[in-house]
Amino acid sequence: QVQFVESGGGLVQPGGSLRLSCAASGSILKFNAMGWYRQVPGKERVLLASITSGGGTTYADSVNGRFTISRDNGQNTVHLQMNSLKPEDTAVYYCYIAQRGRGVDWGQGTQVTVSS
Repeated sequence: QVQFVESGGGLVQPGGSLRLSCAASGSILKFNAMGWYRQVPGKERVLLASITSGGGTTYADSVNGRFTISRDNGQNTVHLQMNSLKPEDTAVYYCYIAQRGRGVDWGQGTQVTVSS
């Protein structure tokens, strides 16, 4: 099993920034991918960004150039730096880890609200 500790969500004004962090622990393979999804009520969970254990990154078009995902060297901790936040970024943000043969494990989610 995998345990997660997520932090960094909260309320921010439009144009502001937040940094989400997620530390995964437990049964984790050396090669994996971690990242972030977000979900608003009544809609599907949407992939925002991912980073492999080798450092390769991918981004959704909606956040490319505004959000940056990073990973602590040798650690299963990822960060999502979110800049130029918009009201439509309001959602619950979920950390995940994907491991070959083990599927996907999810964090508990953290609320991000962008509002004036």
